[in-house]
Amino acid sequence: MQIKEVGINFEGQPKIYSFNPAGLNLKLGDYVVVDTARGLELGKVATPIKEEEVKEGNEPLKKVIRLATEEDIKAKGNNVLEAKKDKTRIIEIVNDFKLDMKIVSVELTLDKSKMLINFTSENRVDFRELVKTLASEFKTRIELRQIGPRDEVKILGGLGPCGRPCCCTKNTGDFEHVSIKMAKNQGLSLNPSNISGLCGRLMCCLSYENKHYAEALKLMPKVGSEVKTPDGVGTVLYNNLLKRTVEVKFEDDKKEYAVSELEFNKITQNEDLED
Repeated sequence: MQIKEVGINFEGQPKIYSFNPAGLNLKLGDYVVVDTARGLELGKVATPIKEEEVKEGNEPLKKVIRLATEEDIKAKGNNVLEAKKDKTRIIEIVNDFKLDMKIVSVELTLDKSKMLINFTSENRVDFRELVKTLASEFKTRIELRQIGPRDEVKILGGLGPCGRPCCCTKNTGDFEHVSIKMAKNQGLSLNPSNISGLCGRLMCCLSYENKHYAEALKLMPKVGSEVKTPDGVGTVLYNNLLKRTVEVKFEDDKKEYAVSELEFNKITQNEDLED
């Protein structure tokens, strides 16, 4: 069965979510009001309407309720300003309760039926009494959500070691798996300060070109192994994965060769690559 779907994203979130256009004629850039798990939200059309095959067992897509009006857009702007003021008051209340938690962000749904509060903490926090106090003061439903350091940077933003905005705030939806092996594949220094982002975790960008590096490494001899060159047998000092060249050391000299010029055992070398 084919159904129509449209991609919607929300302010501050690079991820695109699929919704049922509900017969509306939607164009890229249109602002729409949609019903989400959190409540009514203002979103923006990010991908055109298309037909997709429904997979068995998938839940039906939530519908786009309507095109946003000027009042909806204005209400969203007012909610953002109000949430900033509310955040200051919430921090005061948290301090009064002496809870070990850091308030990262406060969001209001379009109709103010719910307030979503993101926080970080090193420990599990019992915030039941806090929720009651907040609900009483702000007269709305309260949802407190404990997030990790990656999500904190994704929400707050910042500049990465490369000088550009953090990847998580612009380019990625869900966080990809990143491992220390990826840094090894790319020949990077394993000093934590060199391969960690603002969140203190391994940089997201390590995964971007890892597939290329892993494939390149499969073609290269292992550092420290012996290879046969046009000038005799030598020991591998360094692999340049981008140029596909190998630096080889002889007794009294060293020289660089294209990997295609060398003979070596390709079965046992670089067996433990991270794909």
